[in-house]
Amino acid sequence: MPLVKEDGHTTEPLNGKVEEMEGELSECSEEAADEGPRSLPEAQRLKREGNDHYKAKRVSLAMDRYTLAYATCPKEEKMVRAQCLANRAACHHYFSEWEGVIEDCTEALELDPSYTKVLLRRANAYEETAKYSQCKEDLDKLQELDPSWIKTPANKARYGKIEKTAEEQFEREKAEMVDKLKDLGNTVLGKFGLSTDNFKCVKDPSTGSYSISFQQ
Repeated sequence: MPLVKEDGHTTEPLNGKVEEMEGELSECSEEAADEGPRSLPEAQRLKREGNDHYKAKRVSLAMDRYTLAYATCPKEEKMVRAQCLANRAACHHYFSEWEGVIEDCTEALELDPSYTKVLLRRANAYEETAKYSQCKEDLDKLQELDPSWIKTPANKARYGKIEKTAEEQFEREKAEMVDKLKDLGNTVLGKFGLSTDNFKCVKDPSTGSYSISFQQ
């Protein structure tokens, strides 16, 4: 099982789901820590402690250390702060706290948009929450940054499945929206003895635009 390390983008292979961990989550006040002085050496020390707890599968303690490390790290040290968030997202991942994963990964990507490991982790969380369009977007970006990812059979099959599911989900949501708009239109038009059936959309083959015609 891959371990969270502290040396940046090459710490984890991109062919599979991110690592699992065991432990219990405890709360830590990031706001309180954020009020203290910022120090890169102290942030790195706290992050190393988090890694040690993580390796020992003390996930709640690891999460606390990553939170403190992030809050202690100077704001200009974007890569280190992104790593702290990525590691904390891994803790959320173990506890199936998918929104927490998405939130931390999104913030990490704002600090380092080329963080491929975080893109994959967020894609996993989007998939778990049935947000397939967002999942596909992350996998598309991942392929731009690491073209080798799609070359493995498992990843290629996974991407194809996500792509198909995202398209199906979009069509379902579009149909649901059309039905809702039609119901709303019928409610309004019904006051005038009309319905949406009295109107027809006609596509102009030369321009691709639509016009609406009225019919009794």
